[in-house]
Amino acid sequence: MPLKLVTVAHHRNFYVRGTVGGRRIYESTRTGDRKEAEQYLSKRHTELWTEHIYGRRAVVTFRQAMTAYLEAEQRSPATQRYLERLLAYFGDAQLSKITQASVDKACQSILTDAASARATTKIRSVITPLRSVLEFAAIRGWCDRPAFKGPKTQKARTAFLRPEEATRLVQAAAPHLQPLLIFLIGTGCRMSEAMELDWHSVDLKGARCVVWQKQGNERHVDLPPAVIRALTSLPWREDRLFRPGGQKKASNEAYHDSGRQYGGQIKSGWSYACKRAGLSGTVRRWTPKGARREKEWFVPEITPHGLRHTWASWHYCVHKDIMRLQYDGGWSTVAMVSRYAKLMPDVYQDEIIRWWQDGPEGLEWLEGERSPSGAESVQNEQAANIPPPEDNTLLLARALLVAQEIIERQQQCIRELRVGCI
Repeated sequence: MPLKLVTVAHHRNFYVRGTVGGRRIYESTRTGDRKEAEQYLSKRHTELWTEHIYGRRAVVTFRQAMTAYLEAEQRSPATQRYLERLLAYFGDAQLSKITQASVDKACQSILTDAASARATTKIRSVITPLRSVLEFAAIRGWCDRPAFKGPKTQKARTAFLRPEEATRLVQAAAPHLQPLLIFLIGTGCRMSEAMELDWHSVDLKGARCVVWQKQGNERHVDLPPAVIRALTSLPWREDRLFRPGGQKKASNEAYHDSGRQYGGQIKSGWSYACKRAGLSGTVRRWTPKGARREKEWFVPEITPHGLRHTWASWHYCVHKDIMRLQYDGGWSTVAMVSRYAKLMPDVYQDEIIRWWQDGPEGLEWLEGERSPSGAESVQNEQAANIPPPEDNTLLLARALLVAQEIIERQQQCIRELRVGCI
């Protein structure tokens, strides 16, 4: 029986009923207007017949794929916002018709100032979420794997601090920020990991803490003596370690929880500390709407995440072990940490070891502090001058991992070249 419009008692909307290619159909048109219902009937008949002849991948729309993508597992609020903008642009477009030209037009339409938008903005806001949905659909046989070419990104300089600069930064920071900065420089933790760190995850006697990475993995972090002294100076021993403004009486006070979607928790304190420390940056000047007086703001060249780069460059300078750096820092691949291999000259090795051991100079609350274990100094692997000995089995295993990763990257390059040739 061919498709036709039917009415149902006590329902104002028209329904479509019939059979196409042996498949029985009975669904609502979601409208009570007969003309609109007939248009829906014609469109639906074409889709069903095309699906019957060419398969389901010929008719799956972006809306259907995105809905399935969101229902498959929990997505972050940022991902949901990006997908909402993509849905407003692509709507019911068939996946098979989303091409490179479609992606270029989507960037121009979705982004406010597409002409001057950075390549990283286009990749983050449009290309990456779109590729994720299409990869999800391709696995289910709804479309081909996406092979979009993104804009070229300029390789940014890795910002890091030398020991003397790190000392000036901590000295110039507000008292409540000093323990946080020493913790970041001494452990290499991300800002989000430090913001979410509770006292129950910290073992001062064992010189270790446990943080959760953005991928949801647990990571055990060694605490050098300088960090232990900084944490020992904190007057509270419950809930969050680091709190805004140094409010000692507020037991539950904590920095704003952004769900790891954005930062800025120490934006003002960071700007002032970098400016007073003499670190490089630019001054932004503007006049607020309705105001007469011009305002200015110092924008440092280095961000708080640069302290993770600082720790990584220091770590390699002391230990000269790229695999150990990858493990201690919680990076997923060796390629991600290879850039830190030659950042810090060897001449700074002794200064780095003293910094991790004694902390920055000139801080009164650090002087005379004893470690929780009762020793004058706490020795751990990170602060040790000489890396621990390793047997040949471990060295061979690390070499095999590096070789395997190199082979996987070469295979990926070959696949990309084949896709480009097609």
